[in-house]
Amino acid sequence: MYYESTRGGVRKITSSEAIVKGIADDGGLYVPEIFPKLDIPLENLLNKDYRELALYILKKYLSDFNDNELIRCVNNAYDEKFQKKEIVPLVEKDNLHFLELYHGPTLAFKDMALSILPYFIKEAMRKLNINKEVVILTATSGDTGKAALEGFANVEGTKIIVFYPKDGVSKIQERQMITQKGKNTFVIGIEGNFDDAQRGVKEIFKDREFNKKLQENNYTFSSANSINIGRLIPQIVYYVYAYLKLLRDSKISKGEKINIVVPTGNFGNILAAFYAKNMGLPINKLICASNENNVLYDFFKTGVYNSNRKLILTSSPSMDILISSNLERLLFEISGRDAELIKDLMEKLKSEGEFKIPRKMKDKLKNFYGEYATEEETYRAIKEVYQLTGYVIDTHTAVAYSVYTKYKRNTLDNTKTVIASTASPFKFTRSVYEALNGDNNNFTDFQLIDKLSKYTNLKTPKAIEDIKNREVIHRRVCKKNEMKKVVEKILLG
Repeated sequence: MYYESTRGGVRKITSSEAIVKGIADDGGLYVPEIFPKLDIPLENLLNKDYRELALYILKKYLSDFNDNELIRCVNNAYDEKFQKKEIVPLVEKDNLHFLELYHGPTLAFKDMALSILPYFIKEAMRKLNINKEVVILTATSGDTGKAALEGFANVEGTKIIVFYPKDGVSKIQERQMITQKGKNTFVIGIEGNFDDAQRGVKEIFKDREFNKKLQENNYTFSSANSINIGRLIPQIVYYVYAYLKLLRDSKISKGEKINIVVPTGNFGNILAAFYAKNMGLPINKLICASNENNVLYDFFKTGVYNSNRKLILTSSPSMDILISSNLERLLFEISGRDAELIKDLMEKLKSEGEFKIPRKMKDKLKNFYGEYATEEETYRAIKEVYQLTGYVIDTHTAVAYSVYTKYKRNTLDNTKTVIASTASPFKFTRSVYEALNGDNNNFTDFQLIDKLSKYTNLKTPKAIEDIKNREVIHRRVCKKNEMKKVVEKILLG
């Protein structure tokens, strides 16, 4: 299995090289040259646990890793750091299935891939005889940052630098990051939004002179964002796992298709479901759920991607994004892998803030359904699910639920549906508690952890029970145009 850039300007490389590089030198994203197939009948995979299934799928994409290397990666990633034995429980409520992706150390779905990425990078560096120190450079809209910091903290041969929008994440998300221990960890708030942070990181990756200077000082960049193919591939596993669980529990019959609803910002999580579909997983509709930053909803409706709008700060901050990086990988596939066209579209996005896809590409988006939820609808969804079932969901999952109810109302489709539940409600206590109880004005986000626990009879997750008392280690803040200076100061002094 080899990997090529969506912009076609570089040679094909192995998975090890793609994982260490993170982003291609031409600014494109690495994609597998073909989609491998699920070559065993799904009913023959039913007895595999999460680790065994991960090994089966990862081997198809990471063909230059041997079995022992992959087993090491899988066993180190999916161990007791996950609070549930099955790693990702599939919970049925009111004939809907919530895939709980948040039982890892940082209470968000990002743990599913970021628990294994450090081990991929470590093995890849050894295989490629790279003796330089790998600098993981990442922008976060809230969850990737903490999950990456947790994964890479004190990993030998690495440093991790995380940029986040200072006023664009929840207080709990921020506290999780700025209290992160580890001599190799650096966290910086920027005076801007997530798109500014993501743009700044991409510019640093593409700055050849700066990269050359760092190479001379024994550093090489990589990324923990979902632009890194090593982040994307492990996410395929849980969609296959969810399907097998439905099959095992006789909720669906052999070959029956399911819908998957994903709350979407940077487009990586839903893209992993698209990859699973291309591998042969029986998926009917991929339902892309946006919040009020509904740039993807407009794209699926019109074929025009227009980021020329004001970013709205919502109660689902991990989705407060106007430039969805991973969409580039989908565009590459539906264009017939036309790298020149993708390059042209991405240049238009950069220079004009928008692009329009040709009609033939729009026709290939029929697998997707885009919709969005307002803030009011998000809050209403949290309350509705709790009143109907006693089940507590976070704001991002609420966006997905709200969008699914619209989808069902508009299409009358009764296909069995899985909702990707991407974060614990305890990461967004202010919004969740307000939606359930209405009264949160006199409490801090940290006090609301206890209030939410008592109100819902849910145990506070260990990962955040002492968060308000942790020492703040990272206090650095910079302007959005100073990101490269900050990186230079950290690495070169």
